[in-house]
Amino acid sequence: MNRLGKVFENGKAFIPFITAGDPSIETTEKLVYGMAEAGADLIELGIPFSDPVAEGNVIQAANTRALTGGVTTDTLFSMVKRIRRTCQVPIAFMTYANPVFSYGYERFLRNCYEAGVDALIVPDLPFEESGEIIPFCHKYRISLISMVSPTSKSRIQKIAREAQGFIYCVSSMGVTGVRQDIGNEVKEIVKQIKEVKDIPCAVGFGISTPEQASRMAEFSDGVIVGSAIVKMVEQYGEECVPHVVEYVRMMKSTIEHT
Repeated sequence: MNRLGKVFENGKAFIPFITAGDPSIETTEKLVYGMAEAGADLIELGIPFSDPVAEGNVIQAANTRALTGGVTTDTLFSMVKRIRRTCQVPIAFMTYANPVFSYGYERFLRNCYEAGVDALIVPDLPFEESGEIIPFCHKYRISLISMVSPTSKSRIQKIAREAQGFIYCVSSMGVTGVRQDIGNEVKEIVKQIKEVKDIPCAVGFGISTPEQASRMAEFSDGVIVGSAIVKMVEQYGEECVPHVVEYVRMMKSTIEHT
């Protein structure tokens, strides 16, 4: 079943990110159900890691809270299996190269397949070094999502040609986090990608307000929001579910009308 193919079928996609296990695995599971009901087209689950280099303070703190709570990769595989009994929302794991390498590529991708994970995003894995993991992604039908940023420059076309699923377009330089001003570079990136391949482009990093989401949705196929949601989880803890669900509903509605 190709759930990933359905992400961009219903107009502009809204893709929320949460750190799995923050504040607890039970709350993460409730958040997935709630966000799916609220219209999330794909849900990104961050696997907690002690050194998340692409993340700003908000998501780093969430990683620490989840790890302190004892969440492991195996806990997350079990959680996704439970989710799949009743919910078919597309799910992407976001993690780093070292945890996947340590776990073992084949074992990790096989478990993704068996649990019902659809895609994998690895921010610190350069496109040129993805050769070792790609065969296992193909074998277990997990899409390895390519990331393109303003520094990709001449590599954009090569990455676009070989990309699968969709392309994660990084809106601005630096780590993740809420930003007041998002530059226009990403608009040019999307244009360059589309010239090479007709593949969906979702924009992330720094988007938090409906206005920003609407602006990004004008020229892309989807919007990714992480830090703004993770902040909400931090603020409300175990009581965060209705707040996050309402936010997701609002953001999906905003970009639908772009």
